[in-house]
Amino acid sequence: MNIHLAIDLGAESGRVMAVGLESGRVLLEELHRFRHAPVTLPTGLHWDITGLWRETTSGLTAAAGWARSGGHTIQSVGVDSWGVDFGLLDSAGELVALPRAYRDPRNEDWARRVQAELGVDRIYRETGIQMLPFNTLYPLKALQEINPRLVAAADQLVFIPDLFHYWLSGEIAVEQTIASTSQMLDVHRGGWAGSLIKDAGLVGHLFGPLVPAGTVLGELRAELADSCGLPRSVRVIAPASHDTASAVVAVPASPDTRWCYLSSGTWSLLGAELSGPCVSAASQHHMFTNEAGYGGTTRFLKNIAGLWLVQQCRAAWSKSGRDWSYDELTSLAAREPAGRTLIDPASSKFYAPPDMLQAISDFARRSGQPIPETPGQFVRCCLESLALAYRRVLEQMEACLSQSFDMIHIVGGGSQNQLLNQLAADLTGRIVIPGPAEATALGNGLVQALACGELGSLGELREVVRSGTPTSVCRPADASHASALVQRFAELPLV
Repeated sequence: MNIHLAIDLGAESGRVMAVGLESGRVLLEELHRFRHAPVTLPTGLHWDITGLWRETTSGLTAAAGWARSGGHTIQSVGVDSWGVDFGLLDSAGELVALPRAYRDPRNEDWARRVQAELGVDRIYRETGIQMLPFNTLYPLKALQEINPRLVAAADQLVFIPDLFHYWLSGEIAVEQTIASTSQMLDVHRGGWAGSLIKDAGLVGHLFGPLVPAGTVLGELRAELADSCGLPRSVRVIAPASHDTASAVVAVPASPDTRWCYLSSGTWSLLGAELSGPCVSAASQHHMFTNEAGYGGTTRFLKNIAGLWLVQQCRAAWSKSGRDWSYDELTSLAAREPAGRTLIDPASSKFYAPPDMLQAISDFARRSGQPIPETPGQFVRCCLESLALAYRRVLEQMEACLSQSFDMIHIVGGGSQNQLLNQLAADLTGRIVIPGPAEATALGNGLVQALACGELGSLGELREVVRSGTPTSVCRPADASHASALVQRFAELPLV
């Protein structure tokens, strides 16, 4: 079987996955998984980029052995990751500094400065991107102002997947979907927003040519292929390099349904696939983003805090000596009564608090609600609040687009949380279809298969995913109870 290796780098973990096609059947196998986290240095919060690369090459070595033992042929490899974060390369291709992590606290101050200087209306009108403090525009401006000599030494800006594609192939290119997260692309033309970049005072020569998802960049560097035991003929293909873009590719939606998607993980991203951007007064008011999708589509979506809330609660309990699994925490939450305590995930208090448990407790206290006391109560609070945030964003999206959606396809790791899936159905009043959980890796690998001629179109790709995804449907129930929670959620102060 021909195999495409999907290197999927998330904000908490990474993995190397094998994706193959045979007689319309998809093979998906995890070959290597690893944990990672940003590190705090005297200069701020950075990614352990060489550690990520070391784990990636370990995964490639594992893939070579797996392919040999199974009689498979590895055709290609491609990388996707979270958005916005970047590296700077000099004229010799050297990385001039460790990439910063998007939760670096200095981003908020610089976002305010740049927005005040350029104007929020102008930034949104030209880029169509939701105002978030970690959008590349702001940390790049901060870096240039704080360390101008470092930026002056750079020749090219690349995003995390672009950097890995360069290290894999020796070819430097910036892929469209990952670049679209930066708030530095012209949403109408698709290229860099030159006048905005100039007026922000950014160094213009950093912004190289863009390539679309599915571009064949070259072959593995010979020394890398030899050290990992891979054929030198393995092609390096830029997939939809933003992880959400890859996940949306693999949404198993039927073309005759009115569907939207929810990519559920550390972040929840709820949106619709459009043929072009929507940059209206309403979409700006509700701060929807217009990011590039595969094949010239637009991902019209909004970021929601996501399972980050539960992840950070779990991290706090782990520090105190109790390592709950996510399954255990979800089971405890399912036993708790509904609607005891709600929070608003949109509050900046939950963006990067030192202690998530304390942040939730403080919100409950200030909003006059019972403070959660047990792990089950904390997690129930997080999951119900997320589902209510989904409803709010869904209604905003329908108003912006003047269309309604009957079903929500939930993809990504969060689709395995059956309690959250059912809460989403109950509290949005829509049919929820969970899976595939590995949508990002599937989308990554299958775009490579498209580039290699094994699939003919995005529609054919989705049909392959649909036929291989177990059918599971969550239908809304208990509308009266949902109505009461929706009303309470709407009345929460944004404290």
